[in-house]
Amino acid sequence: MTTAANDEAPVLRHVQGRTGHITLNRPRAINALNHTMVRLMDEALSAWERADEISAVLLTGEGARGLCAGGDIRSIHDDIKAGGGAASVAFWRAEYRLNARIARFPKPYVAVMDGIVMGGGVGVSAHGSVRIVTERSRIAMPETGIGFVPDVGGTYLLTRTPGELGTHLALTGSAVGAGDALLCGLADHFVPSERLAEFIAALADAEVGEAVAEYATTAPEGELADHREWIDACYSADSVEEIVDRLYNSGDRAAKETAETILGKSPTSLKVTLAALRRARALTSLEQVLDQEYRVSATAITAPDMVEGIRAQVVDKDRNPRWSPAELTQVTDAEVARHFARRDGDELGLAPEAAPR
Repeated sequence: MTTAANDEAPVLRHVQGRTGHITLNRPRAINALNHTMVRLMDEALSAWERADEISAVLLTGEGARGLCAGGDIRSIHDDIKAGGGAASVAFWRAEYRLNARIARFPKPYVAVMDGIVMGGGVGVSAHGSVRIVTERSRIAMPETGIGFVPDVGGTYLLTRTPGELGTHLALTGSAVGAGDALLCGLADHFVPSERLAEFIAALADAEVGEAVAEYATTAPEGELADHREWIDACYSADSVEEIVDRLYNSGDRAAKETAETILGKSPTSLKVTLAALRRARALTSLEQVLDQEYRVSATAITAPDMVEGIRAQVVDKDRNPRWSPAELTQVTDAEVARHFARRDGDELGLAPEAAPR
């Protein structure tokens, strides 16, 4: 085993056999991503993409809690308050480009989505070609709870789930386990956590497909399939207000509880998220969607809810955000639309074709 960084580096990389192994290495922060980590991951992919002796890439997270809890939102909060968010926008530009690169990586990219995998953690794993979940996996795009909108290609992934499952996950921010991740197309294979070490060791010598065939097995049953009827019926509405109304009036207790969950999220984030999902359905490539998400993200930091949401969840931890505006009916169509406006001189520019306005 050769190590290209010391154990204190936020991203470790080494080679085992013919597999290049990337380890996210901020376990105390559940490996939350920052700009340096994105750069180090990109450098590793650049080196291994050209190396004939490397046939696959493996991504894991250090520590027992999870692969990656998302972007370092505490840093984003501080950056917005101190500098208006310029560093955060630069981070997203690099991060989204990495997400696209992972999706198009020419060699097998094996992501072990063990434990917590949220937000940016989904971006560096669920776009991979071989996505492994375990019974400990908890996968979510929880952005509406911090005054933000699903990004890192999340709106691309969530619009390609069966029925309206993706709309449900995006608006509620709910986490799913292995079975539901497989159902939603966020993962490919289930490997019991007790066999992960053997699976990873096997990748040194075996082809990826052979290792998967040996160690993957049937995942535990998920929960979402049993709720498909009310999920599809309620979330097909054209507005968040109508979705909430249908959930309350569906006659299903779980649906009513879901309505209450949604109403605790940022009203602006909810409306922008629904619009982003509906627009993403009309886009044909991940690159187009990432271009759209970049506009949305860079605009979201100019509204008050993101700083307030992170304050309530991470900084002060009072879990009592004061959203502005506080009601869904107070969020105007113009406010939603401005999140999708093209940015003069500051487009991500991943898609060569022009995206619909």
